[in-house]
Amino acid sequence: MTVLNLSFAACGFLGIYHLGAAGAFLQHGAELLASLRACAGASAGALVAAVVVTAPDKLEHCKDFTYRFAESVRRQPLGAMTPGHDFMLTLREGMEEVLPGDAHNLATDRLHVSITHSRSGKNHIVSRFASREELIKALLASSFVPVYAGLRPVEFRGQKWMDGGFSDSLPVLPVGRTIAVSPFAGLQDVCPEHKGPFNTQLRLANMNIMLSVENLRRLNQALFPPPSSSMRALCEDGFADAMRFLRREGWTR
Repeated sequence: MTVLNLSFAACGFLGIYHLGAAGAFLQHGAELLASLRACAGASAGALVAAVVVTAPDKLEHCKDFTYRFAESVRRQPLGAMTPGHDFMLTLREGMEEVLPGDAHNLATDRLHVSITHSRSGKNHIVSRFASREELIKALLASSFVPVYAGLRPVEFRGQKWMDGGFSDSLPVLPVGRTIAVSPFAGLQDVCPEHKGPFNTQLRLANMNIMLSVENLRRLNQALFPPPSSSMRALCEDGFADAMRFLRREGWTR
């Protein structure tokens, strides 16, 4: 098999879809994993990529954290933007629980995190991490949406950065084949089936998605998480779509 990479799209709270897909890969994608060189992602996609690379045994823990995080945001009068609600602190606490002490060593050259320079708007892909704290800072930078998550961009290596989804929401790595995963119906390898009446495509920061009511609803859910039952259904959808992809490629029985 050729060298393979996984790339997880920026998608906010729809990252629960990615966790479902990751579960299918880890449980049933032995052939894929045997050729897996690296994982990439932006925002929530970068967080899931980090889990796959550094702490695959914590996948269920990450699902539980995501459900709790979504519920805490849903209880706020203005969601994540409610005064006094510290979105980024909660996210950091989740990373602290999951990432092992040597996460930066496990991630170097195997994890590619998309971040956006706060002034120039230019994209940068980070794949080397000098410490666990530097890895956490890169992941926080990739997840920072101005106003929604706070007012101050994340400082990383002496500069200020924000959500990687603004400049490259679905990184494609230069070596090997990159398998793209997205909770938005479109042209990605693993994604929901398009059910709308039109075949119009939109390109958002290097990700192609279909113009449909369902995708508009998903975009809203990325920032304003749906009820717990819907979150769990999204996780199951991610698992099912990834399994469909593995079967299509002949990588599972």
